[in-house]
Amino acid sequence: MNPLRIEPLCGPFAWDASALDQSGGWSVELDADEITCLDDALDTVVSRQIAWSSLTKAQFPLPVLSQKLELISTELEDGCGVVSLRGISPERYTADELRTLWFGLSLHLGIPVYQNPQGQLLRDICNEGEGIGKRYGQMTSRDGVFLSSRARTASPAELRFHTDRADIVGLLCVGRAKSGGETRIASSVTVHNEMIRRRPALAAVLYAPIYRSRLGEEAGGDQKFYPLPVFGCRAGKFTSHYSRTYVEAAQLLPEVPKMTDEQWAALDLLAELAEEHCVESVFEPGDIQFLNNHVIYHARRPFIDDAASGYKRNLMRIWLCPPRNRALPEDHAPLWRTVEADSLRGGIALESVP
Repeated sequence: MNPLRIEPLCGPFAWDASALDQSGGWSVELDADEITCLDDALDTVVSRQIAWSSLTKAQFPLPVLSQKLELISTELEDGCGVVSLRGISPERYTADELRTLWFGLSLHLGIPVYQNPQGQLLRDICNEGEGIGKRYGQMTSRDGVFLSSRARTASPAELRFHTDRADIVGLLCVGRAKSGGETRIASSVTVHNEMIRRRPALAAVLYAPIYRSRLGEEAGGDQKFYPLPVFGCRAGKFTSHYSRTYVEAAQLLPEVPKMTDEQWAALDLLAELAEEHCVESVFEPGDIQFLNNHVIYHARRPFIDDAASGYKRNLMRIWLCPPRNRALPEDHAPLWRTVEADSLRGGIALESVP
């Protein structure tokens, strides 16, 4: 798309709350036969003593679920970009069995990609307590300690609207908080369209590169920061990669050009529109949510756990590269490395071994 002729985009991915409620494709329930199919695959893996981390799609066959999984894949790439899947009961499984089941199911939607430089494929998103900044990245700012995005994820604090570093993110709820922790999602296409309607000049600003920091992710060698637009379009497919935390972290680096007032105003309006057009829900144990990061922003309310009463919020997260993904604009390569369609991409680069 030529930034000089930015136009609203039409399609099922440009939804608001009322349109999503009317869409049947995004909410999926597993029936008894499908749960049995999952259990049979799990039993076979357990009996063969195959570790979940070395599991392959062929070792976790799901013939009864094949048609439903194909529909989910289509909804994620060509539909509204989000699927809610229900029917799994975590209490029926040991911790390792649940991990194996979740990993095996996800393999049918894509290839897992790394979530940190150490090669983690599944991450428990929960309150990890004190010291998260030292573990996951922090900087010093005029306002005190600035936490990386990865560190904020491991806290009970609010997470602002953002996207993750993969085509698809999957979240399985293992446990819920005593209070708070509601998840919120918004169509980035709807945000884009509304921005064009209200402030087209600010929409154009987000088609130009904005510097992001690699704080808390891969070291990047000498490249501690990189330029990346928030909005992009190629071959009729939209993409948005947005995390204000990465932008703010880059601004703490002396060598990064300072943001203009217009750029900050554009990010402010984006956040405002995401709030206006979001859908909010509570994760219950067993709930699964798959999101296409190119067309969906997600956020989290702050939460309070009470482990003594059995309340500890925990979402098991996986990042996936689906076999069919969209082509991305060339100027999105600093993040994705590979921008061609149907390519293996996403995730965090592994630490180099001396």
